[in-house]
Amino acid sequence: MSFYGIAGLFISSYLWCTILWNVGSGYDRFDRKEGIVRIFRWGFPGIKRRVFLQFLMRDIQSIRIQVKEGLYPRRILYMEIRGQGVIPLTRTDEKFFTPREIEQKAAKLAYFLRVPIEVF
Repeated sequence: MSFYGIAGLFISSYLWCTILWNVGSGYDRFDRKEGIVRIFRWGFPGIKRRVFLQFLMRDIQSIRIQVKEGLYPRRILYMEIRGQGVIPLTRTDEKFFTPREIEQKAAKLAYFLRVPIEVF
């Protein structure tokens, strides 16, 4: 029983640290004048706490929507970049988007970036 108590203590401290350090939060900046997309996210404390991605708008291939329905529905918005793969734009644990909201968000972004939308 003490093993499960200690394991639960470690898991809860990990989750509280994740919340307090605000891991995964950040911003996306799309600058049409310069043709540059900047994505910033906070990570865990250490050498690579700040995750900063910068690439050209012409390298964006498409906007992807991943929809999984069921007991634990997931609706995630991705940006596919040539040579770097896919980058999530919404939090993966965010279940509050309705299918209509995620579709509207993807349509606005795809229209701004002038790229197609893919649904998976």
